[in-house]
Amino acid sequence: MPALKTYIVEDSPVIRENLIATLEEMAPVQVVGSAEDERGARLWLDDPAHDCDLVIVDIFLRQGSGLGLLQALQATGRACKRVVLSNFATPDLRRRCLALGADAVFDKSNDIEALLDWCAGLAAGRGTA
Repeated sequence: MPALKTYIVEDSPVIRENLIATLEEMAPVQVVGSAEDERGARLWLDDPAHDCDLVIVDIFLRQGSGLGLLQALQATGRACKRVVLSNFATPDLRRRCLALGADAVFDKSNDIEALLDWCAGLAAGRGTA
């Protein structure tokens, strides 16, 4: 199964590096870039030369927010799946993210295995696993 070209938006360097290593080792994922803030992510994602199948975004970033990025992606209509990975995946936040175009929302503390399964399902062509 082909690897999902994935862009990561996470402000913690430790979490970002661990997430990249876990995804690339345990899921059909190839990380093609990353950012620590909304502005950096928007610059990369707005460049037509940059291609990705999946964006994984945290809600609370060094500057800006994952919600702002979801809103921007929704407005541009960029054809990529959007996943939120946050420590604050409350029911209200989940509803808000889904309303802004997120395909799924996962909790960093409890849902890493579910994220890996979701990525495998997407890569296998099952859409949103």
